[in-house]
Amino acid sequence: MPLIDMPLSELMQYQGRNPRPADFDDYWERALAELKTVDPAVEMTPNPFQVPFAECYDLYFTGVRNTRVYAKYIKPKHAAEPHPAVLQFHGYTGSSGDWQDKLQYAALGFSVFAMDCRGQGGRSNDAGGTVGTTHHGHIIRGLQGNPDDLLFRHIFLDTAQLASIAMNMPEVDPDRVYAMGGSQGGALTLACAALEPRIRKLAPIFPFLCDYKRVWEMDLAKDAYQELRTFFRHFDPQHAREDEIFTKLGYIDIQYLAPRIRGEVMMGVGLMDTICPPSTQFAAYNKITAPKRLEVYPDFGHEHLPGFLDKTMQFFLKE
Repeated sequence: MPLIDMPLSELMQYQGRNPRPADFDDYWERALAELKTVDPAVEMTPNPFQVPFAECYDLYFTGVRNTRVYAKYIKPKHAAEPHPAVLQFHGYTGSSGDWQDKLQYAALGFSVFAMDCRGQGGRSNDAGGTVGTTHHGHIIRGLQGNPDDLLFRHIFLDTAQLASIAMNMPEVDPDRVYAMGGSQGGALTLACAALEPRIRKLAPIFPFLCDYKRVWEMDLAKDAYQELRTFFRHFDPQHAREDEIFTKLGYIDIQYLAPRIRGEVMMGVGLMDTICPPSTQFAAYNKITAPKRLEVYPDFGHEHLPGFLDKTMQFFLKE
C-alpha cells in the first residue's frame, strides 16, 4: 500500500506530537462558562427558497464576543414531533452552501441546521467586531495574545451554541441530535460533540485542526495549514518561541477535546491525505473513549470518500 504517513498499524497507536497546555481543561471550562452568559437572541425568518415538504429559515444567533452567527434551518413539515436533527459543518473558508443538498435529511424527517463559520465564506460576522469576513488566517488569529482570544475557540463555542439551540427547539428531540462535516467541518463536528456531550452520534470526515506540530514536522504546513509557516516566517523566523506557539495552539487542538465526546462516532479517513495527514487525524481518533468505528480508504486523499455519506445516513437512521 502506498504511504504518505505511517503504516496503519502505527497510526492506530499514534498519540500525537503537539504539546497539551497544562491548564487545557480549565481553559475550556472557562470558555463554556463564558458561553453560558451569552443570550443567543435567536432570530428566524423564512428564506425565499422553499419546498413542499419543508420550511427553510435563515437563523441568526449571538455567539461569544457579541458576534452574530448565521445558520440555515430546515424544518420538515410532516414529520412526527419531536424528531431528530442533524448539524452540518463546512470546510475551511467555505460556507453552509446551497439549500438543496440538505433536503434529503428533511425528507427523512430530520431538522437540519447548517452553520456558517464566523468570518469565513458565509453570512456570519467576523469575530473582531466588524461586519463581514476575514476568510483566512483563522488558526493563527489571536495567537500572539491571550489564548482566550483565539478565533477557533470562539468558532468551537459557536458549534456548541448551535447544538443547544437545536436541542431547545420544541420540534426537535434533544436525545437524537447528530453532527457531521468534513475537513474543518470534521474538526467542528468533533468539537461540537466534545463541548455539547449530548450529541448522540457524529460522523466526521478527515478532521482538520489536529496535531499542528506533526503537520509542521511533516513539511505539510501548506494549503489549509499554510498560515502556520506564514506565522513563523513573519513573527518567529528562527523558531525561538516554537514550544510556546505550539503549546498555545494546543488549546484549539481537536485531539485534546476528543476525550470529552460521549456520542457514538463513525469517522472517515483517507490514508493518502496530504492536506490533513492521517496521523494527525488518528491523534484525535485514538483519544476518543466513546463507542467508535473507523472507515478507512487506503487509496484516497482529501477528497470525496465513496459511500461514506451513505453510511452516515444509515448510521443516523439506525436507532
